[in-house]
Amino acid sequence: MSHFTNIETQIRDLDALRLACAELGLELSPAGEARGYGQNRLPGDFVIRLKGPYDLALQRQPEGSYRVVADFWGGHVEREVGPGCGRLKQLYGVHLAQTAARRRGYHVRRQ
Repeated sequence: MSHFTNIETQIRDLDALRLACAELGLELSPAGEARGYGQNRLPGDFVIRLKGPYDLALQRQPEGSYRVVADFWGGHVEREVGPGCGRLKQLYGVHLAQTAARRRGYHVRRQ
């Protein structure tokens, strides 16, 4: 039985996601399999390698965005990226905003 669940988000900018992952001390790898409960594996166009026993899979959607899929059993994913991947999604948004501001010529500083 699979425990994998889709996360309500759309990833469109892989560079912003890569920066968010780096800030969390995680690695975004191209094309691989995300680990889940037991021996469950889920293929992804990209995989965020977590430090614990599970990973996040990014699967490309027809319109070009990526959905995030993870196995939330046991709370392993939440400990690293927050409930519902909240910390990861928040940092992704921060890096998206910073990149957009810099493109428009603004200087960005985070506190």
